[in-house]
Amino acid sequence: MKSRKLPQIDSIEELAQFWDTHDLTEFTEDLEEVAEPVFECKSETTIPLHLRSQELEAVKRVTQARGVAEAVLVREWVLEKLHANV
Repeated sequence: MKSRKLPQIDSIEELAQFWDTHDLTEFTEDLEEVAEPVFECKSETTIPLHLRSQELEAVKRVTQARGVAEAVLVREWVLEKLHANV
């Protein structure tokens, strides 16, 4: 039996769906051993942050003055507050 072509998938969820509906033996010719992890599991989590428009504008002014992204600045502030309370 001829081997099928493995899909190029960057999403763990899509890859899991693919393997839920396919058998590994269908792709034996395409398999290779890899030494490095293919997917990195991030230990970071994104959380939503709700700001009033004037608060967001103040954040934007500071980020523009410092030349950093809004998320970088807010994370820095959170870490400063956490370290101050430890």
